[in-house]
Amino acid sequence: MRIFETKKELQDYLETARINKQKIALIPTMGALHEGHISLLNYAKPLSDVTVCSIFVNPTQFNDPKDLEKYPRPIEHDIALLKAAHCDVLFLPTVEEMYPDPNEKWHIDLNGLDAIWEGEMRPGHFQGVTQVVYKLFALVQPDIACFGQKDFQQVMVIEHMIKVKQLPITIALCPIIRDENGLALSSRNMRLSSNGKIQALALSKTLLYIKNNFGKIPLLQLNKQATELLNSSEGITLEYLAICETTTLKEIKTIEQDKQYVALVTARVEDVRLIDNMILN
Repeated sequence: MRIFETKKELQDYLETARINKQKIALIPTMGALHEGHISLLNYAKPLSDVTVCSIFVNPTQFNDPKDLEKYPRPIEHDIALLKAAHCDVLFLPTVEEMYPDPNEKWHIDLNGLDAIWEGEMRPGHFQGVTQVVYKLFALVQPDIACFGQKDFQQVMVIEHMIKVKQLPITIALCPIIRDENGLALSSRNMRLSSNGKIQALALSKTLLYIKNNFGKIPLLQLNKQATELLNSSEGITLEYLAICETTTLKEIKTIEQDKQYVALVTARVEDVRLIDNMILN
């Protein structure tokens, strides 16, 4: 595995791949890697000739400085995982490398996707996400970029950015990887105690309840029952739970046969903020 810390080194290396008409896959991450990230890499391999994983804890997408400070950064562990998974290239830039101008401005119209759910809870978050992902896209010029379904709203935001900027990139939405109990793998899980991980299972259990009863119980009643399930679960502080149409992420009142729906949930366990979702149909 080749490791590059500067944009120039990475670009020089990838230029050869482009000349040889090789397909490039990008897996953007913030590190603290787990099986979920490796599943993105494994998804990308048969679809590409060169796999590029980036590890960069992007400051512009954190609206809480304490959250940025606490974000895990086990870089030696991450490098070992990527080598074992036969990743071709790791891009490991500094903040100064990605943001040479600290006063750089960025804004993109996200058609309201940055004003609901995660966007409402974390103002500016999706502007920061699109800012850094656009930089990575411009740098790597991938044919395919792989993202995990766990960050469902983020993927919809990036899909929208690709349309607005007319980028020739295919987005792969890769399934959520869960542990044997059903907990969605997340870098933030590292901050949970063993008891906290058990309490956090209420999220996936509630989503499964929604999926199993979607179309059987009236939506209003289903949402109410699912909310009650979470509110009565020990250790769970619910932020939001919603059943939405997948592209707009607007909460629905009726089910239409030709549309796809997703249940979104965010809650705190031991003051760790966890997100999860499940596609319903």
